[in-house]
Amino acid sequence: MSKRSLPFGTWPSPITATDLARHEGAPNWPVALGEEVWWAEPRPSESGRVALCRTRLDAPARGTETVLPAPWNARSRVHEYGGRAYALLPGTTGAAVVFSEFSDQRLYLLDPGAGGEPAPLTPPPDTPSALRYVEPVISPEGGHVLCVREEHTDDAEAGVRRAIVAVPLDGSAAADPDAVTVVAVGHHFLACPRISPDGRFLSWIGWDHPNMPWDSTHLRLAELRDGRATGTRTVAGGADEAVVQAEWADATTLYCVTDPDGWWNPHRVTLDADGAVASGPDPLVGVRAEEFGGPLWQLGACWMTPVPDGRIAAVHGTADTRMGLLRPETGEITDVGTPHTEWSGKLALAGADGTTLVGLAAAPDRPVAVVAVDLRDGSWRELAGGADAATGAVPFADYLPRPEARVFAGPHGREVHANLYPPFHPEVTGPEGEAAPYVVWVHGGPTSRTPMIYDQEIAYFTSRGIGVVEVNYGGSTGFGRAYRERLRGSWGVVDVEDSVSVAQGLVDEGLADPARLAIRGGSAGGFTSAAALAFSELFRCAAIQFPIVDLAGWRTGETHDFESQYPESIVGPWPSAKDVYARNSPVDHAEDITAPFVLLQGLEDEICPPVQCERFLSRIRGVPHAYLTFEGEQHGFRREETIRTAIEAELSLYAQVFGFETDVPRLELRP
Repeated sequence: MSKRSLPFGTWPSPITATDLARHEGAPNWPVALGEEVWWAEPRPSESGRVALCRTRLDAPARGTETVLPAPWNARSRVHEYGGRAYALLPGTTGAAVVFSEFSDQRLYLLDPGAGGEPAPLTPPPDTPSALRYVEPVISPEGGHVLCVREEHTDDAEAGVRRAIVAVPLDGSAAADPDAVTVVAVGHHFLACPRISPDGRFLSWIGWDHPNMPWDSTHLRLAELRDGRATGTRTVAGGADEAVVQAEWADATTLYCVTDPDGWWNPHRVTLDADGAVASGPDPLVGVRAEEFGGPLWQLGACWMTPVPDGRIAAVHGTADTRMGLLRPETGEITDVGTPHTEWSGKLALAGADGTTLVGLAAAPDRPVAVVAVDLRDGSWRELAGGADAATGAVPFADYLPRPEARVFAGPHGREVHANLYPPFHPEVTGPEGEAAPYVVWVHGGPTSRTPMIYDQEIAYFTSRGIGVVEVNYGGSTGFGRAYRERLRGSWGVVDVEDSVSVAQGLVDEGLADPARLAIRGGSAGGFTSAAALAFSELFRCAAIQFPIVDLAGWRTGETHDFESQYPESIVGPWPSAKDVYARNSPVDHAEDITAPFVLLQGLEDEICPPVQCERFLSRIRGVPHAYLTFEGEQHGFRREETIRTAIEAELSLYAQVFGFETDVPRLELRP
């Protein structure tokens, strides 16, 4: 059947903003205990809370249960980005759970088999949410939970303190703060607490300002005596080397993911009988030009896990990621045979014998799912998310774009990686000989990466005749240390240049209309989007979400502790590089912006606060724009009504600037 021709942007799509807003969030943070598999699940329709759900491997069909009812919200605010906020332990019947509750940030214990409400494990802080917990690990003897605790003090000099602490599971610390034991300190930032199987040793990762966890970290090892770390020493990492994960295989073997040679590869540290390092860190795969790890934006990531038969399950890749089984003695990797082209660093072992691997995986035509792989025969199934369990159908499958991983030529001959999503509709095409409008999507971070996976939000635009290209600009992860360090001293330059290069490349190929180019992004992506309007004339409009726009303000107190010195590496040392901060900040060049934009901001954002947007807008002169703010939203949008309003505002902006009709509410643009 031949397709009918309609103007780009006007194609009739079944995907609505309401569909996006009501679509329950993708499952996240799978954790297992025996036959039970749990995961965290965002609920936009329930004020954006995070529920905990579970199923069983031995269930005859997929059957899921919401274990943590509303209004409970399993979400940590450590670093504001949080991470894995819960851990499982044996309960009355089946698993019980320790979790961090978002509203007060205390740890709670819920035993579903015993009934009743969650019971607090940690004391209420003097100031609301001043004590925060993340990445809980149950101790081998089962009497305590170890985790990273973040303490927000009233002392300006002390600021934020962090420690690895042990919290008794009997609830005694809920009324007695002294029952919480400080196990380890020593670095400003702490991550990845892991106890050896015999309970003798504790390992963890630490780093200090101005480093970020992808710059330089230390893998620390100590003996546990009377519940405290003693004889602490560094066994991997250091200057210009970042350990991002470590896991015990047995009492004397510690595997870690680190990058002394420029790629996050697996290594082994071997201890002798006395606990001294006998060898290592020894590379397991030589120097392999692909990543087995990623940036620690959230704590609790797991890109590799030792399995009982001696192999290591490992996520690895560059432009995409695969799930491989690594033999440490040979370095040989065999990938599992599933149709998923993107595995995240969130793995767990399940089953009574630990021979089922559980992880998060997706593909361009498969939504994110909790996937269980039987490591004995390679068979697999999706436990949650993914395709419909009964029919195998994928929502809006006929309207999904056909993406392509691309490499564009950037300035000075450098490569720029991108994911291209051309407009697609099963029954409609654009006018013959006419190039399509395109939107450049810029990821946050900026030390991050955009995977090429199923995304209804992308399909919302491409099915209407608007192309999307996601740019993994210089500074992105997934392509080695040299690629991500292209941004050093050049934030606001390299990211903008690479975004412009990709857009111009599409124009040169005849795919994109140079008169209908837009750019959009949130957080650091919002920074690049605003900077692109200020420093280039290529883009005709922008959708800017919860952005950084004032680098000097961000460096001098307008953000959270975790990123407060991030600009030291990607902009320059403060205050000696003050001129660079001004040169690269959109707020200092707001008067140069001539293209319309919409600015979207959560009013409870501690990372990119509204004051930055307000300062930016005060310097805009005569440019049509809209500023939409949202009560109850933090960094990123989680509520149904916010998601719907934001996406419709964006489409209305494009319709007005690019000159097509649309049925969403008209966004009022004011000069």
